[in-house]
Amino acid sequence: METREIISTGNDLAAIAAVDAGCMFFGGYPITPSSEVMHTISDLLPKVGGAAIQMEDEIAGVAAAAGAGMSGVRALTATSGPGVSLKAENLGLAQMAEVPMVLVNVMRGGPSTGLPTRVSQGDIRQARNPSHGDYRSITLCAGNLAECYTETVRAFNLADRFMQPVFVLLDETIGHMHGKAVIPTAEEVKAGIVPRKKFEGKPEDYRPYDVGADEAAVLNPMFEGYRYHFTGLHHDGRGFPTEEIETCRKLIQRLEDKVMKHTDELELNEEFMLDDMTGEEGEVLIIAYGSVSLAAKEAIRHLRKEGIKAGLFRPITLWPSPADNIKKYTDMIKNVLCVELNIRQYTEEIERVSGRLDLEGLYKVNGRAISPHEIVTKIKEVF
Repeated sequence: METREIISTGNDLAAIAAVDAGCMFFGGYPITPSSEVMHTISDLLPKVGGAAIQMEDEIAGVAAAAGAGMSGVRALTATSGPGVSLKAENLGLAQMAEVPMVLVNVMRGGPSTGLPTRVSQGDIRQARNPSHGDYRSITLCAGNLAECYTETVRAFNLADRFMQPVFVLLDETIGHMHGKAVIPTAEEVKAGIVPRKKFEGKPEDYRPYDVGADEAAVLNPMFEGYRYHFTGLHHDGRGFPTEEIETCRKLIQRLEDKVMKHTDELELNEEFMLDDMTGEEGEVLIIAYGSVSLAAKEAIRHLRKEGIKAGLFRPITLWPSPADNIKKYTDMIKNVLCVELNIRQYTEEIERVSGRLDLEGLYKVNGRAISPHEIVTKIKEVF
């Protein structure tokens, strides 16, 4: 793979990635700590014939992005936790109507206004269920500067593959971190874009939602002669509202199955210094994600120098969770430490998957990062 080196911030890299991945529309509203995504992409999109609009609020931003997605354009919106709260209703519409878009969420503290300028991983539960109803959210989480780029690119490809919103979670530390990233070239990214599926038969035969039981809708771009209906109501194969029992059941089950029966296409993890772990007494497994994983890696290097065999399992796709791999490692290794910038939001999922209630945790919710020293100290205290 051809690569390039770029010195940038995580927020700017997400914006650059969107344009390289073929995004042609941004609709959003500034909110700390995500505003730089909008600032940067508003400079980049006009140069490639795209459009970036600062809307009057977060609700209008996601509604505009949904409209662009309906027209066949790759679309982006960006925000932080309070903005996702405002976008929730339209995200539910996009799930039901199967409209692809990407949402970059640069996490901060909450609830409510919380700590606007400080780091947190407070939106993990929110990203799993950003709106009401039955569906499956797809959520990716960058753990370094390069992944702010690569995971945003992946998100656009997944949004078109599964025809739904895809979240990319950064956090304030990753979003505002400034450094060197080795990323694919723009040409490499463009070569990897898979066009959205398109129906090419007779217009009278077009039924965008009449697809296989585990398949995504096939939504042709607007204004190309294929007529169908967008709605947030339960709908039939053409998109028109219905309350017919079996049609409604199949629709909602399909929204579940189109994701959960294809998790092999979604799961991506990092296994750091786990190759020599065998489950022997004294080994320590750290589970962390996002910027916290950077501190965890430094802690692991330090622990190994002291003769403590430690390793990291880092989910990059948070939702759906990498359940099989989490269970594999938590079954094998007795000492497990979950490290998060929240109070147990992902730990609860690890407990559910592993069936274990003896996991140790290190959590911080005061807006400050977790240091390698804190992780090392915690491990020495509890194991």
